[in-house]
Amino acid sequence: MLRFLTAGESHGQTLVMTLDGLPAGLHVDIDALNAQLKRRQGGYGRGRRMEIESDRAEVLSGVRHGVTTGAPIALLVRNRDWPNWQQTMYVEAEMPAEASGTKRADVTRPRPGHADLAGAIKYGHDDIRDVLERASARETAARVAAGGLARQLLGAFDIRLASHVSAIGDVVVPADRVVSFGEASGLPDHSPLRCVDESLQQQMMAYIDRAKEAGDTVGGAFEVIVTGVPAGLGSYVQWDRKLDGRLGQALMCIPAIKAVGIGIGPEVAIRPGSRVHDEILPPAGDSAIASRPTNNAGDLEGGVTNGEDVRVTAFMKPIATLMKPLRSVDLNSLTDAPAAIERSDVCAVPAAAVVGEAMVAFVMADAFLEKFGGDSIDEVRAHYAATTELLRSRFAARRAGPDR
Repeated sequence: MLRFLTAGESHGQTLVMTLDGLPAGLHVDIDALNAQLKRRQGGYGRGRRMEIESDRAEVLSGVRHGVTTGAPIALLVRNRDWPNWQQTMYVEAEMPAEASGTKRADVTRPRPGHADLAGAIKYGHDDIRDVLERASARETAARVAAGGLARQLLGAFDIRLASHVSAIGDVVVPADRVVSFGEASGLPDHSPLRCVDESLQQQMMAYIDRAKEAGDTVGGAFEVIVTGVPAGLGSYVQWDRKLDGRLGQALMCIPAIKAVGIGIGPEVAIRPGSRVHDEILPPAGDSAIASRPTNNAGDLEGGVTNGEDVRVTAFMKPIATLMKPLRSVDLNSLTDAPAAIERSDVCAVPAAAVVGEAMVAFVMADAFLEKFGGDSIDEVRAHYAATTELLRSRFAARRAGPDR
């Protein structure tokens, strides 16, 4: 089983991630890992924090001479802003004499839409900073590091991921516009919003600009596409093994994601069955079993992959910190007060898409190892090759016809 945990606060010293279950023998590309972290920091509408941070992963354990050992992998991502926050975020009982930065006042005015109030109630905090520092989306840098390793495992078996932004506010890529993996993967990382339609992208940027001028924030949607996925990942035999459910949970746990769709997503509720279900046709080309003229299911039927591309869309609400804050209550006096303002973004949908890729990569890698697992990459390769050959030979005679 593949699993990871993260630790760290938004303005603390570091973010830390431990990943357990990755087979031995996988060559780790640190530059590729850091490229994913850099992608998370980009996108039109990001705030000033991204001008400060330059995330890089430091491998602490589990990798030797560039290759995984099978032991848990520990990664560290330093917060470059830490020197400005030492007087606020120190861990000792008393502030160290050498602590730098500025001592900030306690946060007592929760922001609507954030974890502030619920977290303060749950853990009994008087200073809401104890909540917001951990609930911050800054933590997702550690998830991107974990997903980057999972991505490299999938890549060793020619399974690749890409994403694109499909909506910013009410500027939406049309539902009947099916974006191919090639289109999504071909988008340059420096693209402002990584939208496949340049005209719509310009409209999206203008939408973000208007929100910024109004002191507001905006959300949107992104789609993650996974290609090269073998049939048979996941299971229909128990609820917690269904792969679509696992993907949904992985995306819903990203801050500000409020809905997830598989394949055509919400469209299934308004279309008749004849325009939802993907017909099954005789094999075409290299297809071992059957071909599908459409992929409305997003590769998942009954919680199991069917050999098409996995397609999953996440819907993100606007960021909770507004420069013109909403009404709130001061928890000290229980009187009306504007919500607290923390340094934040106007729009973070492109960054969330990178986090989405990471979480999807992790779940797909976990499902892949569940079916083809082994303690070393060589064992996984052997299992994968044997299963592929078994499937090919099972249907080879049937494809040849009764006279052959």
